[in-house]
Amino acid sequence: MKDELPLDLVRTLLAVVDEGTFDAAAAALHVTPPAVSQRVKALEQRVGRVLVTRGKPARPTESGEVLVRLGRQLTRLERDARAELGLGAGSPADGDGDDAPPPALLPIAVNSDSLATWLLPALTDLPPGAPPVCFELRREDQDHTTALLREGAVMAAVTSSPDPVSGCSVRPLGAMRYHAVAAPEFAARHFGGGAPSPALLRERLPRLPVVVFDRRDDLQDAFVRGLRRSGAGASAHRHFVPSSEGYAASVAAGLGWGMLPEAQSEPLVRSGELVLLAPGRPTDVPLYWQQWKLDSPALAAVARSVAGAAAASLIQPR
Repeated sequence: MKDELPLDLVRTLLAVVDEGTFDAAAAALHVTPPAVSQRVKALEQRVGRVLVTRGKPARPTESGEVLVRLGRQLTRLERDARAELGLGAGSPADGDGDDAPPPALLPIAVNSDSLATWLLPALTDLPPGAPPVCFELRREDQDHTTALLREGAVMAAVTSSPDPVSGCSVRPLGAMRYHAVAAPEFAARHFGGGAPSPALLRERLPRLPVVVFDRRDDLQDAFVRGLRRSGAGASAHRHFVPSSEGYAASVAAGLGWGMLPEAQSEPLVRSGELVLLAPGRPTDVPLYWQQWKLDSPALAAVARSVAGAAAASLIQPR
């Protein structure tokens, strides 16, 4: 039929995107580079759109991302089918039919704070009878993990967006609670010790050194904007520490103030290594689980485990 998408051409496009160049895709597919180019052109003619930019590396266009995602889903379905049939990586004709099926590979995008606090136990405690799984975790800010879903680079993501990516389902997980904290010496030097009054915090905090995760991290700026009720964020005197554990250590060392997840800040406050700057003003960041709409036993098992861990660890709506 004219409107059918030839799956061999879709797999060729996926190889180009994964390998980065037409030559590398040709080597992976055991064909010549002209054959790869012809297949991609044939697919583009079939859909009437450019699907990949011919650069180094080759990147899918917005239309190409749709077909790349389809290619990954086809690969996943094929792996799951082989696992359910008890087939190995090779075919019975190759003499490999008795090999154990390979573990399912699940690429998941997750923000660093979730990875450092509540998510890992969910991945290590899958339900009984769940298929064997290998995880490929992609760290990204929770505001940007959906981009990896949209590109087809991951099958699931912990994200702050309740709007499902095309072809994905979404479920709320709860909210991660953050507190503005600082080292006791830092607080004493700038606020005179103890929790500052709201007026003093509003006056001084925007000018103080601040620790941020990376240039996409808006949490500290949003907290200051909330204090000032204006568009001005935190100080330009900022330190970038792109590690959840390193971030907490940097704040505790007095490099600047910062927003820490409650799971990390609470024990440090109890031990006296940190103080709360605004005890009655936490920031709750809603989190969601988005995943491909795919009948995959491994993905379903992981989703159930993640939902259970989130229910026990995150702030749930009343």
